[in-house]
Amino acid sequence: MTTSADLASRLTGLVGALRAHGLRIGTGETVDAAQAVRALGLADRELLREGLAATLLHAAGARPVFDAVFDLYFPSGVGAPDLEPAGREDLRDRLAAALADDDTALMRRLAIEAVDGFGGYGGSPASDGWSSFQTLDRLRPQTLLARVRDEVRSRGGSTGFGDRLLEDEIRRRIEEFRRMVTAEARRRVAERRGRDEIARRAVAPTADRVDFLFAGKDRLAELRRTVQPLARKLATRLAARRRRAARGSIDLRRTLRASLSTGGVPMRPVLRRRRPARPELVLLCDVSGSVSGFSDFTMLLVQALHDQFSKVRVFAFVNRVDEVTGLLVHGAADPEGLGARIRGEAVLTSWHGSSDYGAALGEFTERYADAVGPRTTVFVLGDARNNMGDPNLPALHEIAARARRVYWLNPEQRSRWGTGDSAALEYAELVEMHECRNVRQLSALVGRLLPV
Repeated sequence: MTTSADLASRLTGLVGALRAHGLRIGTGETVDAAQAVRALGLADRELLREGLAATLLHAAGARPVFDAVFDLYFPSGVGAPDLEPAGREDLRDRLAAALADDDTALMRRLAIEAVDGFGGYGGSPASDGWSSFQTLDRLRPQTLLARVRDEVRSRGGSTGFGDRLLEDEIRRRIEEFRRMVTAEARRRVAERRGRDEIARRAVAPTADRVDFLFAGKDRLAELRRTVQPLARKLATRLAARRRRAARGSIDLRRTLRASLSTGGVPMRPVLRRRRPARPELVLLCDVSGSVSGFSDFTMLLVQALHDQFSKVRVFAFVNRVDEVTGLLVHGAADPEGLGARIRGEAVLTSWHGSSDYGAALGEFTERYADAVGPRTTVFVLGDARNNMGDPNLPALHEIAARARRVYWLNPEQRSRWGTGDSAALEYAELVEMHECRNVRQLSALVGRLLPV
């Protein structure tokens, strides 16, 4: 039986874990969630899930994190059920039937059986644990696709589905089962180690907090879908900054001169006049290796903001530099293929395929020096890992001397700058370098650093 104190503890723990994942939840939302729990009760767990999601969440992208954390604080069961050991093939047969019938309740029971039968590891009560990876590796539900498809067809259940759509639907059901297995294994581990710790460490973060360098293809695709909404928010911020900046800053000398008529009291501040011209922007992007995801996303974001500037030019490099501004304009319609298109159509490498910042910076100053002028803000995107080559500091110094501002956005953790083949600390002595590991940091930096 759940007491009021335990229920309050679970709710506050849920809110705390969501806040730890970066979700903005205030006191008002927490009070609303408590009232939702009181009104909905605990009898219908899925109804409670939807009620709490409605009161606590503001963005659709936060739902996967919420569902995973909810399963920990309001689990479907407690402890390991007393089940008869199930054979692998028997379990696969029943799973295939459940997938063919799209029987969610049966799939959930089979997920519990699968974790119980194949997910345990460790040789003592103190070390025993549960692994969803081990469970799924032994059960291999993805290999049931053809079998389930044929079963659905034999029943005449493919009405309304083409072959491709039917397979996509079966993949969706298999993925749902995989999520059930993951949730069950995580629930059991949380009972042993504490749900607060597991909620903070074992739940995948929201897309905007995933490190660019460690984001897989699925997460990068999810990030690309956020470019346009993020660009609209940043454009609003830039417009507000531009309105404030249009008033100008105080001209101290002229203000003091005007105050002579009032005995030295600056009654009427004199403002500097601002030039109405919009600034120019140049991006210099490393598109090699894991850094390419960070560069691709930032290029798409800046392209979406191009109306905020008089001119935007984008250059990509590995160890050679090529302008990709035109490719980026067309790539905005196909963000998934932008990186492949740049690497396929631009000349980015010479006789080797490793990053060489020194060679790239040198070639940029030789071929594209006219792209940088006194109204230009330059953003360099990359981890500054130069494969032990010459960092060519004079070339970066020349770019900084020509430009209005130069900022370097580094997707690596600050503590790794200067380690191994990183020339980050040497470059940071010449230009302003910022850690930019995820979309949240990028959004804050772009909103603050972009010129107005």
